Amino acid sequence: MSRSNRERTEQTRGALIDAGRRLFVDKGYAETATPEIAAAAGVTRGALYHHFEDKKALFRAVVEVEARAVAEAIAASSASDDTPRDALIAGVSAYFDAMMAEGRTRLLLIDAPAVLGLPASQAIDADNAERTLRTGLAAMLPRAGATLEPLTLLLSAGFDRAAIAIEAGAERRSYEQAITVLLDSLADHLRR
Repeated sequence: MSRSNRERTEQTRGALIDAGRRLFVDKGYAETATPEIAAAAGVTRGALYHHFEDKKALFRAVVEVEARAVAEAIAASSASDDTPRDALIAGVSAYFDAMMAEGRTRLLLIDAPAVLGLPASQAIDADNAERTLRTGLAAMLPRAGATLEPLTLLLSAGFDRAAIAIEAGAERRSYEQAITVLLDSLADHLRR
């Protein structure tokens, strides 16, 4: 494939993902039709189906892009912190910042499990934000051993519930403080 064809392919795919995201956020997955997505992207339905098997495949691509954006924000924020604890706390704050992007909480935490199924949704998270959490916990809690994986899953679920609550109007600062207390308590417990 020539470079110009590859660029056109990537441009069309990107336009479909962007249009799909806008419509999924505005109308919801169920209420969004593929002709609307194609029109919003400025392409034909044939082009949509050339790039994505169906609407669900496009939705999955949107979710993957959103999940990568969250993971990248977390990694960027915690890269310069001195201690594993500080890096993890910075990552928590970056997670909440990233989840403030319009529609992201709905896409990743509500619609993705409903549309893609919980296993697929969890697999996407495991490759993104959850991976950054696991890395941070491993650095902060080197004695976690076999409990690292369950701790990662439990904390990840807690962060997700907090993001939903914050989007609904709960005070973010109280959740950040609670997570800091929880992480410090885990570290103290594992040092004994």
